[in-house]
Amino acid sequence: MRYVLLHTRTWQPASVAPAFDGAQIDAREVRLPRDLGVDERPSVFLLDSESRSVFPVDVLRAFVDAGGAIVALGRGGEPDVPSELPAELLSGFLPHPVGPRQLLVAVRAGYREAAARTETARARAEAASRSREIGELTRIGVALGTERDLKRLLDLILTQARRITSSDAGSLYLIETSPQGPKRLRFRLAQTYSKPEAPFVEFTMPMDRTSLAGYTAVTGEPLVIDDAYFLPPDVEYSINRSFDERYGYRTKSLLVIPMKDHKERVIGVLQLINRKRSFDAVLATTQDVQEEVVPFSKRTVELVTALAGQAAVAIENSQLYEEIERLFEGFVKAAVHAIEQRDPTTFGHSGRVASMTVGLAAIVDRTDEGLYRGVRFTREQVREIRYAGLLHDFGKVGVREQVLVKAKKLYPLQLNLIRQRYDYVRRTAEREFWRRRAEFLEAHGREGYEAFLKSIEQEHARQLAELDKFLDAVHRANEPTVLPTTRFEELTTLARHTYEDAAGEKRPYLSDEEVRYLTIPKGSLDGAERLEIESHVTHTYRFLKQIPWTRELQDIPEIAYGHHEKLDGRGYPRRVTGDAIPVQTRMMTISDIYDALTAADRPYKSAVAPARALDIMAEEVRAGQLDQELFRLFVEGKVYEGNG
Repeated sequence: MRYVLLHTRTWQPASVAPAFDGAQIDAREVRLPRDLGVDERPSVFLLDSESRSVFPVDVLRAFVDAGGAIVALGRGGEPDVPSELPAELLSGFLPHPVGPRQLLVAVRAGYREAAARTETARARAEAASRSREIGELTRIGVALGTERDLKRLLDLILTQARRITSSDAGSLYLIETSPQGPKRLRFRLAQTYSKPEAPFVEFTMPMDRTSLAGYTAVTGEPLVIDDAYFLPPDVEYSINRSFDERYGYRTKSLLVIPMKDHKERVIGVLQLINRKRSFDAVLATTQDVQEEVVPFSKRTVELVTALAGQAAVAIENSQLYEEIERLFEGFVKAAVHAIEQRDPTTFGHSGRVASMTVGLAAIVDRTDEGLYRGVRFTREQVREIRYAGLLHDFGKVGVREQVLVKAKKLYPLQLNLIRQRYDYVRRTAEREFWRRRAEFLEAHGREGYEAFLKSIEQEHARQLAELDKFLDAVHRANEPTVLPTTRFEELTTLARHTYEDAAGEKRPYLSDEEVRYLTIPKGSLDGAERLEIESHVTHTYRFLKQIPWTRELQDIPEIAYGHHEKLDGRGYPRRVTGDAIPVQTRMMTISDIYDALTAADRPYKSAVAPARALDIMAEEVRAGQLDQELFRLFVEGKVYEGNG
């Protein structure tokens, strides 16, 4: 005879139960005392030799693993069990024959053992569940701590809160403080798994006890509601059914949790809606809601409370980070303004360079061919590029203003002196012309005067023409050129002409210093002045190195430092070459040159047409000075048009 006692409430693995259900066995209900110490009684299986063919060893092992107990029947003094079944799986042994009293004792012993196993398994399962929850909260906390973008952070908070509670929907509110009025709740985010098409509109609402979120924000206490449509009549708050009515939704179970910072101040409210048995279930009908939606348990309240605390700290940190970013952004704009105040003709240059460089970085980041197909820029690196672009010329504050804003090759005072010299020589020539006329008349009268007058008039006209030609040559040479030029023969020839000063000493039309300035082959600066201007890069680097940058922005000084370097080593100030110039700097160099060429007319140069500017830059590419691949992306992507 085989005795089997099964309680399927306790043990129902789908893969094992059918083996028992299909067996031809005798089941006897045995009434046991209530002192076993478990709520759901485990199962006890009496195993004898006849059971071996019906219940394989793996089935029996699964039965024990599920909390059941095995009492073996034997023949003589040994249990009659499969040899491959470990002895530790047995809960007891009964020899043949078995009487009712022996059977009851054995079953009770088996029950106690099974109860202990069940309780142990339950404790282990609970511990494993808690461990998973702690691990999950830790993982979520790490994710929240690394996200600095507030919008993405809020989305992450709500998504994770819904996921760990299997909630179908949720919303998130932040408290706003205004010096002009009372605190208000801003509805910042909403998610609805079953109604993804529902639009979201941000708005503010009073922070009072009339709404669920307002009540929680004011009291700092969570709300756990099993059915939002059946609230107690004495509560101060009510549910807004407008969403349900508009989209055919049914809000049932609710969990509203305050988000408190480290000082226990409520900074926002997290609201979860319709906890489901299965997270992937879609609540399309009222029937779905009735079958799938369950109340929020005490444990889910504890989990979401812990998550809300982490979320509050993360939100506070994100808001603080945004405030710091706004502060730094203001500092950068003030710095750029200071630069442009010293040289108003370059207004907007830093901003345009930063914008074009960021645009080129976006194209490089997207390209899947060429030398830079594997280069990618993170959001922080793009910010780094932008700030480097905005501040790349800040060192100009250390350059003398007269050099910084020098529009022509000659300083205004020098040009005025040359004009005064021209006026002096012209007046001297005119005075000499009238003196000679008077002396001739005094000495010879009118005889021969007409011929003499014609002769000196021709000579005087030639002198004045030569003087005008000289002044015109000075004005033309004084204009800076974009490309190098060496055509100064006429100027140098005229410069060697002399005149007598007031003391009677002969002096050249132009001094050596004036000739040196006027024969500057390119631009408006001589060698010394150019070195002074070039020093702005070093001034920029030294200034930027003084700033305690964050880890994400620490390369800004290096990026800005090399924006005038060239790949062939002909740049400045360090004359580095090739790979020593970061790719971010190479992009900035291209943007800087293009803007310098095409910027609106300035006193020292005329604006160059975009096509001509690209041709000039192409020459520098062919000369090995600019990065060929980056220039190609710059042109093909039309970054210069703002299409990056």
